[in-house]
Formats: sequence, C-alpha cells, structure tokens
Amino acid sequence: MATPLSADKLLKALRDEGLHVVEHRSWRTNNRNHKGPWGPTHGVMIHHTVTSGTSSSVELCYNGHSALPGPLCHGVIAKDGTVYLVGNGRANHAGLGDDDVLRAVIAEKALPPDNEANTDGNRHFYGFECVNLGDGKDPWPAAQLLAIERASAAVCRAHGWSERSVIGHLEWQPGKVDPRGFSMNGMRGRVAKRLGGAPDGPSDPPPRPTYEPFPGSAFFKVGRNSAIVTAMGKRLVAEGCGRYTVGPGPAWSEADRKSYAAWQRKLGYTGGDADGIPGNTSWDRLKVPNV
Repeated sequence: MATPLSADKLLKALRDEGLHVVEHRSWRTNNRNHKGPWGPTHGVMIHHTVTSGTSSSVELCYNGHSALPGPLCHGVIAKDGTVYLVGNGRANHAGLGDDDVLRAVIAEKALPPDNEANTDGNRHFYGFECVNLGDGKDPWPAAQLLAIERASAAVCRAHGWSERSVIGHLEWQPGKVDPRGFSMNGMRGRVAKRLGGAPDGPSDPPPRPTYEPFPGSAFFKVGRNSAIVTAMGKRLVAEGCGRYTVGPGPAWSEADRKSYAAWQRKLGYTGGDADGIPGNTSWDRLKVPNV
C-alpha cells in the first residue's frame, strides 16, 4: 500500500533508472480522477498498444478514443526505449480484475489464476503501454524490453516494492493477452536483478533526429491537430504539391490529403497508392523536419 508518486517524483524515478523520458503535452494534469479514486497504489501493469508508430500511439494513449477516454496509461514505451509520460493520476488501463490477484500483489506472493473481474485496477496500478501490434509477430527490440525492465524497477524502487509488484494485463483480467511476445515471469526476473543493484543514474538523451519519424498512417485523420501536420504541409508546398487555399496549419484537412496525394503522384504512385494518406516510404522521402 502506498501513496501515489507525485509527477515530479515519478519523472525523477524513471530518469534515475537511466531512462530517456519525454513529457508529453499536459501529462501532469491528464487523468481520470474525476471518475474515481487514484490510490493507494500497489503495483505496475504492463500492456501492449495493438498499434504501430510512436507518435500516433502516444497521442492515442494521451487522448483515448470515443469508447474509452484517455489517458489510457501513465507512460508509453516506444520501440527505441523512450518513455513518453501521458498521464498522472487515475488512467483507463487496467479495468476490472481479480481481487485474489490484487491481494497477491499486495502481499508480494506468486500470482493466482485470474478468473474474476470484480475489482477496480485503475485505482491501484501504474500502467505502461508498450508500442507493439500484439500479434505475436511484431518484434520486441532489446531497447524496448530494457525500458520495460527499467520503468518497472523505477516505480518499484521508489515505493520499496519487489518484482512481485509487476504484472501483465493478462495476469489481471480474464481474457486479456497483453503483453504478448515475452514472458512476465522472465521480466520479473530481470526487474528483481535490477533491484538488487543501484539505479543506472540519469542518461543523456539521444540526439534529436533531423527529420520527423513516420507517425503511422492512423495518425492522419479528421480531428488530428499537431505541429507535425503543419511541418508536413510546409514541405508539400516546398515540393510544389501544395493544394491549400489557406495554411497549411496544424489541423489535418482535406487540403492536406489532396496535397499529399499530389506528392504521392510526383513520386510515381497511382490509384489507391496515391490516396493522400501518408505511408512510411513516401513520408521518409518528404523529409519533414523534426518538431
């Protein structure tokens, strides 16, 4: 049982463990505290996003969607090991789970099978969503697995918990399969080993990329408002593909789609391959400046 970490303490714990952490938008005040209590906290829960692309996954976890408002976790762990903080407080990630599992986590004992969904997990668990399709085929890079280990250990170290306080969503709620692609027992072993030593200490952030990484095709939809869209539009204009009467601006629009379709045609794409929705190859060739 523990009082939840403050935003500053969570950030410090993660960075002290050697993680590169990005503070996303207004994460410090992004929560669901108006819908229920947050705390006491008892553990860390690991998920996979069932998405691809860092930017779109982070935005999804920050905002949520029509059926499940955000934040959908506290931190998003990208393929390269970067942790994006998206929530501070109650988050929609754990849902209802097994009270016997919660008691085992509190007692730091081996987990029983999860066969009930009768207890509010959003109140008691920190949640980390890891960018992965969850199909059993999408790889888990070593940098991402190390970040999962470090993030879990960071929270446990801050609270004085053991590795037994780290669980997967599949161990909490019947029917869940995440995280799929690695063993939670194996991950707990890694966390235990890490907790047996001193934290790695703050790491130097990796150099900022020159160009904006491809955020995923799902990022480009009505309602998206991002500096990435503006930067893309400016590059399309520079390439002679702008189809704007005003702008470009941050809100994804039909003018953006038509402009990008012109860029796709310039690259030689035709038909459905020139539909105006960015793809990885055409995006990389556009060289959108990092924002």
